[in-house]
Amino acid sequence: MAWSPDRDALRDRVAVVAGATRGAGRGIAAALGEAGATVICTGRSSAAGDGTIQSDYDRVETIEETADLVSQLGGLGVAVQVDHLDSEQVRRLADRVRDDYGHVDVLVNDIWGAEVLKGGPSQWNTPIWRHDLDAGLRILRLAIDTHLITSHHLLPMLVDRPGGLLVEVTDGTAAFNADQYRISVYYDLAKVAVNRLAFSQGHELTDHGGTAVAITPGWLRSEMMLDNFGVTEDNWRAALDGSVAGYPPAPDGFDSSESPRYVGRAIAALAADPDRARWNQHSVSSADLAREYGFTDIDGSQPDSWARHP
Repeated sequence: MAWSPDRDALRDRVAVVAGATRGAGRGIAAALGEAGATVICTGRSSAAGDGTIQSDYDRVETIEETADLVSQLGGLGVAVQVDHLDSEQVRRLADRVRDDYGHVDVLVNDIWGAEVLKGGPSQWNTPIWRHDLDAGLRILRLAIDTHLITSHHLLPMLVDRPGGLLVEVTDGTAAFNADQYRISVYYDLAKVAVNRLAFSQGHELTDHGGTAVAITPGWLRSEMMLDNFGVTEDNWRAALDGSVAGYPPAPDGFDSSESPRYVGRAIAALAADPDRARWNQHSVSSADLAREYGFTDIDGSQPDSWARHP
């Protein structure tokens, strides 16, 4: 029998997905929604928010679209515009969540925003002495400071009772990143650091009955990735043979890519597991958890792009 989400698995649970505008964040919010959760979707790109809060991306996606998707899938989506580099804005977010809900069951730190700064393949492997210093330091601020600020303000509502789940989203498991150079010194440090954040915060959550896990998607078919090949989620396989006029074919391995919903379903499965504490301080991939919990991607498959990198 084909797998399908349990629409009530997370009913009455409150989740905050920090960085929910697009990509993995939108997929995570959507998957929590299809499990019935109330999901506060935060980010800088807003259709109705403060125009002074600007994303590093010139993209059309908004947090309101994500919140609407959560509600369409059976949860309750709430959009809140927040720049997670601004401690005062995150403090106000925490105050609002406390006033409206009183508690947080799941906090997902998926804040990134440095895809443009990371550059494309032609810019990778640039040594630190040739890399733009300001751009590199901003990569670290967007990838690490945002997570620290968000945890500082939101975790008090997660540890006020046992069972809370903190998820740190990164690129590459701790085991994979341990002996792989990742694009640049700055990107490498950012992704290794986020894995370590799950380990260190998991240590601190243990006495409060909480769980922290680092999770990486595989090759993610984000909106930006799909645009690179001139395809959508509905026809992404057209990129495999280069049949999209004016766009290059996708490189080897794209056939095992995954939709953003896949990593979201991994987090929903963790949140619904009463024995989730067994994952505390672990670093896993969406495919690892698919094998454990049996969920599938939206096309019914269980892709594992990390399997190409033993």
